[in-house]
Amino acid sequence: MVVYRFLLTPRWLGALALTLVAAAVMVLLGNWQLDRYHERTEINERIDAGRRMTPVPLRDAVAAPTGPAGTVGQPPTDEKTWTKVTVTGRYDDSNVILVRGRSVDRTVGFEVLTPLVLADGTAVLVDRGWIPPAPGGDATAQPVVPATPAGQVTVTGRVRPGEGGSVPVARRDGKLETRRIMLPRLARELPYPVHGAYVLLDEQTPAADPTFAAIPVGYTNNWQNFGYVVQWWIFAGMTLFGYGFFARREARRRAGVTPERPTDRAAEPASV
Repeated sequence: MVVYRFLLTPRWLGALALTLVAAAVMVLLGNWQLDRYHERTEINERIDAGRRMTPVPLRDAVAAPTGPAGTVGQPPTDEKTWTKVTVTGRYDDSNVILVRGRSVDRTVGFEVLTPLVLADGTAVLVDRGWIPPAPGGDATAQPVVPATPAGQVTVTGRVRPGEGGSVPVARRDGKLETRRIMLPRLARELPYPVHGAYVLLDEQTPAADPTFAAIPVGYTNNWQNFGYVVQWWIFAGMTLFGYGFFARREARRRAGVTPERPTDRAAEPASV
């Protein structure tokens, strides 16, 4: 192995150090993407489980708010997100919330949230579905929202945490408008304490107005993360392989070994 002593020179030791660092970074990036793959897989599994499960009372998924009017309760845990729940109350038609800039089938419109006031005086926001803008206007033209059923309403749907952000909330033509479902910000506009999650409507008694389109549930692209895992780990292996390849080629050069050249068959005399 005398021929490989050149690997102990500063140049080759530096190349080895860079190779190991690069490979280690790539392995760590692969591990990070693997964690993301597991996280997103768990989210998809909770979505599927929520779709199949028997509904449970709202209180089993998210705690009731305990503060005064205008405050919001604790958000649901990750394990309780997407739980299918059932809850009964009365819709507050005077505080409809329009969430603009939402697309269904490539058409931009509004998600319509309406507070469902419960017997204890608290409220949970119910996402009743999607409707298009008013005809003849642009994507911000406020639609005509179907009226809510009078009296007691029983809602079945899945628990969702609020969205982040700090966009403004404004009242226009008697309705609140925003671009994000920011529960703490929306709660400040409402005259009761609000649960720390909203309910994505699946079923309603009395039946929901057919004008509403169901909000599509977006699964996370966990396989993209898995592809990144494979990609980074392959790059790490190729980096180590490349160092070994160039080291072996240098060793053969120093040993005076020249690569064999392929025989030029065209130059050989033709056999008679």
